[in-house]
Amino acid sequence: MSDAPPDMRDVNQKIIEEFRANHGVVGGPFEGASMILVTHTGAKSGTQRTTPLVHTRDGERYVIIASKGGAPDNPDWYHNLRANPRATVEVGDKRFEVEVEVYTDGPEQERLFDGMAEAMPNFRDYATNTSRVIPVVTLTRV
Repeated sequence: MSDAPPDMRDVNQKIIEEFRANHGVVGGPFEGASMILVTHTGAKSGTQRTTPLVHTRDGERYVIIASKGGAPDNPDWYHNLRANPRATVEVGDKRFEVEVEVYTDGPEQERLFDGMAEAMPNFRDYATNTSRVIPVVTLTRV
């Protein structure tokens, strides 16, 4: 389960169930998007939580963005991945462990962010809605 607020947890749980029932495909606002489920360990609680996210690819790496829709703070899943840089992901019907790498500034953060924004332009809007630099996270299969 996600570490989002209660109503968002319900939304995320429905996305997770749809993802698993349909081999990684979901509809609604995420129809046609490349989705990934990331199971991470709570930084403080140690609880396993699963978060559905959109992603792009950079070679063999999966790329996710800690945008939180342009909110002034980073999402909880981001803090969890920083504290515990190993996670499990689900892509389609595949489930495997990944190593996490975080980019908070510099040319690689910009390049990866631009790649995501090119595929999904709403990420540009998120960047203009906040004063923080939106972190980019890569997930590499272990």
